[in-house]
Amino acid sequence: MKFYQTWQGALLADQDPSSVVTSFAAEVPGNLQYDLAVQEGIADKLMYGTTAKRFLAVEDNYWKYETTLDYTARAGERVFFVAEGIDYIFDILVDGKMLYSHEGMYTKTELDITAIAHPGSLLTVLIHPHPKLPGEFATPREMAAQSCKPPATYEWDWNPRLIISGIWKPAYIETRDCGYIRRCEPFYTLNDTRTAATVRFETDCDHPVTYTITDPDGKLVYRGAKPECAIADVRLWWCNGQGKPELYTWTAESDSHTVTGRIGFRTVRLVMNGGGADHEPASFPKSRYPAPITIELNGRRIFAKGSNWVNPDLFFGRITAEQYRELLVAAKDANMNILRLWGGSGLKKKEFYEICDELGIMLWQEFMLSCNNYVGTPAYLKILEQEATAVIRELRCHPSIVLWCGGNELFNDWSCMDDQSHALRLLNKLCYEHDFARPFLMTSPLFGMKHGCYVFDDGEQQVYKMFQTAHGTAYSEFGVPSTASVENLKKIIPEDELFPIERTESWVYHHAFGAWGEQRWLCLDVVRKYFGEPACIADVVDATQWMQCEGYKAIFEEARRQWPYCSMAINWCFNEPWITAANNALFTYPAEKKPAYWSVKDSLRNSIPSARIPKFDWHAGEEFSCELWYLNDAPETVSDTVRATIRVGTEEIPLATWETGEIPACTNKQGETIRAVLPQCSGTRELILTLESANGNTTTYTLLYRG
Repeated sequence: MKFYQTWQGALLADQDPSSVVTSFAAEVPGNLQYDLAVQEGIADKLMYGTTAKRFLAVEDNYWKYETTLDYTARAGERVFFVAEGIDYIFDILVDGKMLYSHEGMYTKTELDITAIAHPGSLLTVLIHPHPKLPGEFATPREMAAQSCKPPATYEWDWNPRLIISGIWKPAYIETRDCGYIRRCEPFYTLNDTRTAATVRFETDCDHPVTYTITDPDGKLVYRGAKPECAIADVRLWWCNGQGKPELYTWTAESDSHTVTGRIGFRTVRLVMNGGGADHEPASFPKSRYPAPITIELNGRRIFAKGSNWVNPDLFFGRITAEQYRELLVAAKDANMNILRLWGGSGLKKKEFYEICDELGIMLWQEFMLSCNNYVGTPAYLKILEQEATAVIRELRCHPSIVLWCGGNELFNDWSCMDDQSHALRLLNKLCYEHDFARPFLMTSPLFGMKHGCYVFDDGEQQVYKMFQTAHGTAYSEFGVPSTASVENLKKIIPEDELFPIERTESWVYHHAFGAWGEQRWLCLDVVRKYFGEPACIADVVDATQWMQCEGYKAIFEEARRQWPYCSMAINWCFNEPWITAANNALFTYPAEKKPAYWSVKDSLRNSIPSARIPKFDWHAGEEFSCELWYLNDAPETVSDTVRATIRVGTEEIPLATWETGEIPACTNKQGETIRAVLPQCSGTRELILTLESANGNTTTYTLLYRG
């Protein structure tokens, strides 16, 4: 039985747990910084201005969690303290006596305290200062190279510096008898036709165990004491848009304990891209050969379309299953079939993965490395091995995870790692040892893949041309920025700083300035180029959100047109951990959809008519032209009738009617190039191109018109 405790937090003067400076109520799971904000009565103001900076010192101090144990144990039961995740370096004491020390936030702590504790004992978790790269000139990102913590918390281009501390996953006292099931994991193999499976349970229990498996409809398919069984007529787990994510339920029961979980039967591998990427290179070195990056699920090659996921809250200890579900259902509804779990934001709670299993969202799971040259010292590699092993063993039974990745942007000028770096060699080894059937990538991007661009207009080209000439085998990051809504900007920017926009501390802190460049996310220069000088903050919001809508639509559809040479389009990013003034996300914290969300949703429908448009801005009297395409990611053949029109003001110009004929599954088809001279029209700035689909898959583009 589990007994959850009531915890107190305290700031300490030094490493001595009795050196209390100030105490406060602590939430578990949670984070110290948020508890302090609650104590000060400013939890609802943390995002306003630069308020969060007042908690920067947390990273350099000693802290403690403390509870007076309250539980009941029956005769013969043993008593354990279980902490599923404590961040990051900590000691555990019982009645002032040291019991355990640990570094790492992903390894589960299970301590038998039967002989040293009793109801009324004082249990203390002592949190140490966080490891950081020493040196006066170390950048925030470089400071993260000393730990296996989420690097984004050291400061990123959308995340403020707040190196989070605390008990971030559930912690409790658990009483266990001799029938307790310490571990049970189901592993399976599928036959060559994927129609039958053999399931094998690996179990650690001192008593006999009975196993049960039921199919997705709840029908019993196995019950028995043998840890291995055969299942006929297997229903496969498919990703969103390709079939149902079928899940079987299993239970393992001893005479006093039951555990349960789900199995999704599927095969997955990475294969070479088609359309030229899988041909032998003309010359050596073959080390420059493009990496295999097409996901083959259950023998079917899939175009992976989705987004990069980051933690939906700065204080990730307080994230709930409900928060995960709201955002993940939105990803599914947006026709996404994959999320890249970017290593810089760390691992998620178990509920996240369970929901992805249920919704059919494939996961690209990275380890906790990003944009750094991670040290190859024995001390660091020991912690990395411990943490990575814990992560693999915890997650390897989830069907949603389709590949492991060492981390983000490690093979570049600022990280300077390569495939011989000790940390990456270690991660490759651990994945093979503990989960050999699942693919592993060293990093993203690898040769052939691309990150970027991240703006609508780079001063030379718009996103349209950038991607029409890019020819990447996968786009695992790209972005088009926009501001938050006016209402959300008012929550973070003081009224006297809101407009005209200047480089004030609040705008900088919320990433409008200084993120990858002076105006990289806010992009006032681009706003002025296309829309002139803004008269109010609403003008900036409207312009940037319009460009984000059309920019993302252009990139996603262009990437799909490049199939099978290109096999993946994953934008940067899906969500954000707090309200940023401007960035590439499709959501504003906590879960407010930007207009671009709806554009992306339309562009990721399985079967759509699409236009390859050369540019965003058009003039009266200019000849408008674009290529017609039909994009089909569906697992079945489609055919359609497409009627193309342009509307400027009240004038509608018919362009073409296209009978597509049959378009096979997972295939695109190019149609004709359509042209029309644009009329003179006053009182409008919109040119609307509509591809009306007889199947109901109509696509619309809203472009800039200058009369």
